[in-house]
Amino acid sequence: MELEEFNRLDARSAGDVVRPCLDVDRWVDAVVAGRPYPDRAAALESARTAAWPWTDAEIDAALSRHPRIGDRPGGMSAEASLSRAEQAGVAAASADLAAALAEANRQYEAKFSRVFLIRASGRTAEEVLEALRERLAHSEAEELPVIAEQLRQIAVLRLEGILSA
Repeated sequence: MELEEFNRLDARSAGDVVRPCLDVDRWVDAVVAGRPYPDRAAALESARTAAWPWTDAEIDAALSRHPRIGDRPGGMSAEASLSRAEQAGVAAASADLAAALAEANRQYEAKFSRVFLIRASGRTAEEVLEALRERLAHSEAEELPVIAEQLRQIAVLRLEGILSA
């Protein structure tokens, strides 16, 4: 979508465009309210800073819609399509690597009671597994800011993709 077209949309339609990037109402509202953007860089900077910091409830809500890393997201939603594309490098993992990811995911979920979230786009399955194992050593207090930053990176990357078409 061209930036000019995004700037001209009514608020509801613009929200529908932005929401698959990150389904957090406060963030969506802030990005939409920042229009019109003079250029793509301004829109992306707004997305980076909008509604920062995340609340625990916003993190939990966003994570509830993210698939487990290594699982193929189902459905035809824009969010599922974006997740499939982002996890392409992880999806191509060998059986042994996929099993190691699944086990590390189980350990992470047992420790933190949430799915492991990472900006998978541009990362190999090996890199994701290494990050997952490193983050298993975190405390809850150490992990929350990492999750928040990963959510932010994913949201901005998705918006960048939407606004570059």
